[in-house]
Amino acid sequence: MRRQLVLHCLLLLCLPVARAQDPWKISASQINPSAYYGVTVANGMMGIVSAPEPFRVKEVVLAGAYDTYGRGRVSNFIPSFNLLNMRFEIDGRSIGTSNISQFSQELNMQQAAFTSRFDHLDKATVEYTYYALRHLPFTVLMDITITPKKDITISAASVMAAPDLLKDVQNYYNEIDRPHVVLSLLTSSAKSPTGKMLMCASNSFLFEEAHGQEPRVIHEMWDNNMHLMKFSKQLRAGQTYRFSIAGSSITSAHHDDPLNEAERLTIFARLEGRDRLLQRHREAWQDLWKSDIVIEGDAQSQQDIHSMLYHLYSFTREGTALSPSPMGLSGLGYNGHVFWDTELWMYPALLVMRPEIARSLVEYRYQRLEAAKRNAFSKGYRGAMFPWESAETGVEETPVWALSGPFEQHITACVAIAAWNYYRVTQDKQWLRERGWPLLKETAEFWSSRVERKGPGRYEINNVVAADEWAENVNNNAFTNAAAKANLQFATQAAQLLGMPVNPDWMEVAKNIPILKMENGVTREHETYKGEGIKQADVNLLAYPLKEVTDPRQIRADLEYYSQRVPDEGTPAMTQAVFTLLYARLGDADKAFHWFRDSYLPNLNPPFRVIAETKGGTNPYFATGAGGVLQSMLMGFGGLEITDTGLTQLKGILPKPWKSLTLTGIGPQRKTYVVK
Repeated sequence: MRRQLVLHCLLLLCLPVARAQDPWKISASQINPSAYYGVTVANGMMGIVSAPEPFRVKEVVLAGAYDTYGRGRVSNFIPSFNLLNMRFEIDGRSIGTSNISQFSQELNMQQAAFTSRFDHLDKATVEYTYYALRHLPFTVLMDITITPKKDITISAASVMAAPDLLKDVQNYYNEIDRPHVVLSLLTSSAKSPTGKMLMCASNSFLFEEAHGQEPRVIHEMWDNNMHLMKFSKQLRAGQTYRFSIAGSSITSAHHDDPLNEAERLTIFARLEGRDRLLQRHREAWQDLWKSDIVIEGDAQSQQDIHSMLYHLYSFTREGTALSPSPMGLSGLGYNGHVFWDTELWMYPALLVMRPEIARSLVEYRYQRLEAAKRNAFSKGYRGAMFPWESAETGVEETPVWALSGPFEQHITACVAIAAWNYYRVTQDKQWLRERGWPLLKETAEFWSSRVERKGPGRYEINNVVAADEWAENVNNNAFTNAAAKANLQFATQAAQLLGMPVNPDWMEVAKNIPILKMENGVTREHETYKGEGIKQADVNLLAYPLKEVTDPRQIRADLEYYSQRVPDEGTPAMTQAVFTLLYARLGDADKAFHWFRDSYLPNLNPPFRVIAETKGGTNPYFATGAGGVLQSMLMGFGGLEITDTGLTQLKGILPKPWKSLTLTGIGPQRKTYVVK
């Protein structure tokens, strides 16, 4: 009853301001700054987080930009220059929340576009849309239109402001005058807190007037941390006027010459022009959405699933060696660090829908393999031991006071399993030889050296933080042990497939790692577990994705036991998604649908139904939870299965409200799977 009341109250909070009828657009017509949680527009490199005020952006986040400051003396995401904020005046009066009406905002997920609309008194209707351009990883675009209701004069200023933690800010303004074009460049650079990284940003106006008739641009320096460029224009009643701003942000972590490159990228976008930029951006998203999840019969679930998939697509991109943090590019949450959240929760959905994106996530780990080997060496083990929290270099980035750093070692197996599954889905043997095999070999060597050999059936893995993180420094954790077994088995398979020498000790160890049970036959979470509440799924992961537990009776017994030990509050969203997936695979549509709704509805925040980490939480966007729910759609209701010979489909199942479930663009062959 308490859970139902919490769910009901949260739904009442969220639903009045978000229309569910459209599968692609989430609209908010009641903007309440005190109950506003921004939504992110991102392209896998740059994230722009919305704000409840006109012409304001809450935050700009750049993937891969880290320095040491603040929490825990470890690397953290560095907020970028806010290069889309504006000051906008009509007839000398600044636009603000106090003098606008009919203010609405809308996220178009199909085109990855965020639009705001409002009326200013009785003088004009204003609309602006911004994009993180999918085809240009470091470039954004904002498009502004003004429709006057009477003759007016507008003044628009693009403001470049440095976040407070940056230092040695340098501001530049340049005009490049050519016979066919004049470019105004507003540029800033600054050093990160320790000075190790240079962060740079630049933007420019894009006018539609013919060359020589553009508005005159004026530069103003306000203080060391903020400067702007502006123009004025007289408009007649009914005459719609449009202009745009293109901007780029890049750091020395991405380019050897970030200051000049920021301006070059902006010049490139300026001379490409608005129409070509938007065409290529939309084509890129159109291609992404060829891999989609389509629900017939439940408009709200369809919109929510599109939102989850949109965010995973937004937070990742192919052709990089970057991997998303639990909060993706929605802010500075979890310092931008990479956890098991990637490999176990977000990665599988991306792997089956967009393998080329998933490859970037595994490449992130491969490029940090040497750091993982040094980590194992320092702890007295062989092979590679991946850090619980990883950032730029691949060293351990967990704050010292958090015990999960040296002890939550199941992450190493999660990395290996992700590598093997990439091969299984793509069947790319060359990749396996060059990238996957080194990861599998070194992680298997780690577990071979990590176990404590106490006789047959007792090759124990002691003193770990469990996947259920409330269980610290325990012995023989179910998920850790089963994941290590899978790692050793997959490394052996890979060696045999590639004709590499097989270390016979790997299978010897795998056969003797114990999986414990309680007196009632339920799988025991760890050696001293006695029925306590759990933070998140642990034992249930042995059925999926590990396939350690395959007997349906055992799967159900473990499910019914541990699903009653997850508190209503304070636990992360992905646990209920595992319950959803497993009940769907057991053929219990009613329980699967119950847990599907429970996995995210109580975590939604207004006005865009963004997912927080916990029920009633306020830290969106929790991409880990979205990844878990998407897996329940694909591998639960949809019945997809990753096998040694590629993707296949088991028997799917539908909740009663749904008429059909269609999965499009799946796997390397872009297949379609349907459940009716």
